[in-house]
Amino acid sequence: MTGGPQADLAVVIVEHNTRRHLERCLTSLFNEGGLHALAADVWVVDNASADGGLSMVADRFPQVHRIHSAANIGYAAANNLALREAGFGDPPGGKARFRHALLLNPDTIVPMGALNGLVQAVQAESDIGVAGPKLLLPDGSLDLACRRSFPTVEVSLYRFSGLSRLLPKSRRFGRYNLTFLDPEEDHDVDSVVGACMVVRGAAIEQVGLLDERFWMYGEDLDWALRMRNAGWRTVYRPAIEVHHVKRAASRGSDRARYEFQRAMWLFYEKHYAASTPRPVDGLVRLVLALRGGRRLWREMMADRPVAAA
Repeated sequence: MTGGPQADLAVVIVEHNTRRHLERCLTSLFNEGGLHALAADVWVVDNASADGGLSMVADRFPQVHRIHSAANIGYAAANNLALREAGFGDPPGGKARFRHALLLNPDTIVPMGALNGLVQAVQAESDIGVAGPKLLLPDGSLDLACRRSFPTVEVSLYRFSGLSRLLPKSRRFGRYNLTFLDPEEDHDVDSVVGACMVVRGAAIEQVGLLDERFWMYGEDLDWALRMRNAGWRTVYRPAIEVHHVKRAASRGSDRARYEFQRAMWLFYEKHYAASTPRPVDGLVRLVLALRGGRRLWREMMADRPVAAA
């Protein structure tokens, strides 16, 4: 495949020691996933893996563009390496060669017609910037992260206090993962998840690339909020189902656990801290410090301003 001027789709997969999953993912893309029906190119960005994943790609999928990072630079930065190669601008205003970009985790399996369905979901209305599918875990259950609200102070409080789990059908308390919504119905949502999301190229050109201060987690939420602020909608389309193993590269990782809490801090500091009353701000910092530990506390106390990306 060759991504000529304004081709349909740039597919970006970031992998870190997930060779077995990556091979299955790419096989699904080139077989059932329907990549052949689109003018599309695929990039695999290897984040300092030690399992030979990139060599496997070269042997089995020579048509895939390969990028090797000698250091694990994080999910956002690795995605941006490929997005820049695809011509998406950073700062905004580049010469993108594709109408859409798909961020896809290597631990996903893309069924028949899913890619075309996601592209059509974005194209359906001119103000849709992002579309995500229904993600199914290996046991067939819904991956709750595939449709979310922004983690405002109030929404995060309900999540961390356990109220969202106790009262999942409450429209007030269940907002974190929108558990009060029918998972079989289309919805406009605040965000879908970076494990599988199609983004309109024009939206990327307007708001810029992923914020690389988010090493892992939170970068998709931040992107969605920046797009919302620029007038773009995010939609959840459950007729399109994608299978997701989840946390194939991060399960059991202390770094991943820390980065989740750090991402919550970065998101709060970037988008909400300035408008949060001082007593509430102090409570937020305390809760995040208790969850993130001494290392996050030191970063928070440095109080470095987080400028808008």
